[in-house]
Amino acid sequence: MRLIRYVFLAILAVCLITVALANSDVVTLNLLPEALAQATGYGFSIELPLFVVIFIGILAGLLMGFVWEWLREHKHRVEAARRRGEVKKLEGELKRIKTGSEEHGDEVLALLEKAS
Repeated sequence: MRLIRYVFLAILAVCLITVALANSDVVTLNLLPEALAQATGYGFSIELPLFVVIFIGILAGLLMGFVWEWLREHKHRVEAARRRGEVKKLEGELKRIKTGSEEHGDEVLALLEKAS
């Protein structure tokens, strides 16, 4: 399994390097369109190689997907925490009942003694 992971990572690295070499031209990224930048008097722009823009876009998409899933699964995590608490409470109650029945030697006798 480790070998498969290393082969996959090597193939991924070769693909990323190939994309980077094929898209090394410099592009200008503008924060606002030209007309809006002139109207507001604020125009931020930066020049980056195209592969950097591509990789940043991929990373931003992955990050947004992870955050979206984390928020979507919140209700499941809350329910699991509630059930863990319930299980812990029931395990404590079961332990208490077993301890009480061992003192009496028999669960039926323990229940009869508890009733009287």
